[in-house]
Amino acid sequence: MPLGTLDRSPPPFFRQGPSALTRVVFFASLAICLMALDTRAGLTAPLRTALAAALHPVQQLMLAPVLAMAGGRDYLGGITQARESAESARAQLARQGERALQVEQLLRENERLRGLLELRSRVNVVSHAAQVIYDAADPYTRKIVIDRGSSHGLRQGAPVINEVGVLGQVTRLYPLTAEVTLLTDRDSALPVLLPRKAIRSIAMGEPRRGALELRFVAANADVQVGDVVETSGLDGVYPGGYPVGTVRQVDRRTQSDFAQIELTPAAPPDGVRHVLVLDPLAPLLPAAPAASAPASGASGGARRPVPRGKTP
Repeated sequence: MPLGTLDRSPPPFFRQGPSALTRVVFFASLAICLMALDTRAGLTAPLRTALAAALHPVQQLMLAPVLAMAGGRDYLGGITQARESAESARAQLARQGERALQVEQLLRENERLRGLLELRSRVNVVSHAAQVIYDAADPYTRKIVIDRGSSHGLRQGAPVINEVGVLGQVTRLYPLTAEVTLLTDRDSALPVLLPRKAIRSIAMGEPRRGALELRFVAANADVQVGDVVETSGLDGVYPGGYPVGTVRQVDRRTQSDFAQIELTPAAPPDGVRHVLVLDPLAPLLPAAPAASAPASGASGGARRPVPRGKTP
């Protein structure tokens, strides 16, 4: 073959065209121009919108398997959760049924015991809802003022409680308002009972620490931290069984025969807005038996019987 007929052009693989640097500069400049035009004039917004609308069916088609798997997983998980909830509900219903049977049995037993012992039924105490207006102006006392008074049926010495326990007692009564002395006041005293060991005591206020202190409890008494303290109902003011506080600290290392017991109030007075005022318990209790009259001859000695037919 003659040499003049040979194709001396490089094959397509070796045709490189513009250099790499030239292409980088060109496409970078084009990208910068497009970004500038998009920022200034928003030229690519219609193109982007049309492209998104065109690709939406494709996206939904691609997401269909993922959504189907997620829906199936949620369905199976919902079935499992429903079965667990049903089993839990059945177990709870069984426990409630057992508890209801026990409560009914205890109620019947209580009625039989009360009938056997001829005990009086629990006194129904009349209550009055009230709202706290403000704290008392004296900084050395713990008192609050409520928006109910004698015109609303409140009585002097009425106990005041809220949803968690005893707060105090009405000490001053006005026609439209009343002053309540809180349990943490230094002049407050309340007969209480520790139900765990049936220990009676007196709860006194400690305003400096915002707590209560049990007085006259023997140092060797079985009182533990966490014991619940309730009203004893022996003062004729507070009904028995209302929460007063919880034992916070017991100190038996004292020089006296009594332990120092500190209580956390069951109803903290700070932040209280609504209270319940109960009628005093004393008017609802039976009257105390009158003292027997002294014998007629107690002051002058016994009188001798007079013989029949003779005058004294």
